[in-house]
Amino acid sequence: MSYQILPPHGGYRKLLSYQLATIAFDFGLEFANKYIGTRSRTHDQIVQALRSGKQNIVEASMASGTSKKTEIKLLGVARASLEEALADAEDFLRQHGLILWLKTDPRVLEIRKLGYRSDKSYETYMTYMGEPESAANCLLCVIHQTNYLLDRQIQAVEREFLEKGGLTERLYSARTYRRDTA
Repeated sequence: MSYQILPPHGGYRKLLSYQLATIAFDFGLEFANKYIGTRSRTHDQIVQALRSGKQNIVEASMASGTSKKTEIKLLGVARASLEEALADAEDFLRQHGLILWLKTDPRVLEIRKLGYRSDKSYETYMTYMGEPESAANCLLCVIHQTNYLLDRQIQAVEREFLEKGGLTERLYSARTYRRDTA
């Protein structure tokens, strides 16, 4: 019998959090280009925050085989980056005298439904790009859904660590098993 030290890891493309973070990044880039302008510092900030959210999910997924601590930390960084982009989109609405749609608004409920589609991409949301208020509110919805998924993902990784331990425990168990069966 062999002992598996490194569990399967990676596979971030299958994560719903990664899929929605990618949509948020693509949609947010289009939003920033169209309504904020490429010469604005806010443009750079929101695009970088959205990119950081997506990329830290990738890095967390790849680190998951060797360090649950690093995985949790990077998922937290992804979550914080997306929260920064969320604040930027809210600021955009406030500074332009536009309305922040409530989560019970029928338009928000329609956008949220799109997140459950299996064939979604940022093009799925492009009908909301027509005017700045709907674009910003759509971006907010996608970020909120991504953040929800990230919160659940972080909780799952924490539970997994508590139940199975991390690399140090696996290394010790593998060495003990090898020594005791040799």
